[in-house]
Amino acid sequence: MITGVLGILGLLTAWFGFEFAKDLSKNQVNMESETNFVTSSAIGFATNFFDTLGIGSFAPTTALLRGFKQIQDKVLPGTLNVSCTIPVVAEAFIFITVITVEPVTLIGMLAAATLGAWLGAGFVSNLPEKKVQLGMAVALLVTAFLMLAGMMGWMPGGGDAIGLTGMKLIIAIGGNFILGALMTLGIGLYAPCMALIYFLGMSPAVAFPIMMGSCAFLMPVASVKFVREGSYNRKASLAIAIFGLVGVFIAAYIVKSLPLDILRWLVIAVVTYTSITMFKSATKPAEAIAK
Repeated sequence: MITGVLGILGLLTAWFGFEFAKDLSKNQVNMESETNFVTSSAIGFATNFFDTLGIGSFAPTTALLRGFKQIQDKVLPGTLNVSCTIPVVAEAFIFITVITVEPVTLIGMLAAATLGAWLGAGFVSNLPEKKVQLGMAVALLVTAFLMLAGMMGWMPGGGDAIGLTGMKLIIAIGGNFILGALMTLGIGLYAPCMALIYFLGMSPAVAFPIMMGSCAFLMPVASVKFVREGSYNRKASLAIAIFGLVGVFIAAYIVKSLPLDILRWLVIAVVTYTSITMFKSATKPAEAIAK
């Protein structure tokens, strides 16, 4: 059954890759002038390296892309999804094959996240820039809080279950559907999915194949919509996809683990600061009118 899951994931990724390559080829003379390929490559390598170790990539990628002025805010959600799709698929293949999860739980949560992303991407890609800025600001603040909760031990510690049944399974599937939809707005799935898994009494180890598998299944689906809408930064996405994949394999097969507490505190601080700056950008016109 797991082989079938990975086969479907491979087909979804091939579909995304075809759409992505076709769009890049069609627009190769219209690449974004504000984006530096080398800078975006370095960002993609770093954030996906630490993503493989469980940090999450959306929030730090947002902070770094904005900090180095690589991107316009309106296309941030699409760029995050498109650029990180291939690296996250690689993570999913690695963790699904080495950590055991009960198939019904795994497949149910993956399918729910994918459906949520499909419904959410079409809505997000057509939002005006100010609404995207406000949504991203809230998303980053939520992500920072969830990371802080994990560092402070405020989240449940989990149990030892590798699968769910009954009402717990329904809650898990419903929760992952919502998280899949929210991910298209730029809310990283890792932290809230990990909290959901812990809350339902599952083993912390199974968080990795579930959260990475959820992202891997939903991201090709959501990203195809963003690509077709042209609602993403092409140059940054290409750079992050290529060098993010390199970062994943180095983290998974060479480094494997690092003392990450200091880095997590740094990410919390940077993400909170970025959220504040996006709130300011989103509210600037209203303040100007008031004056």
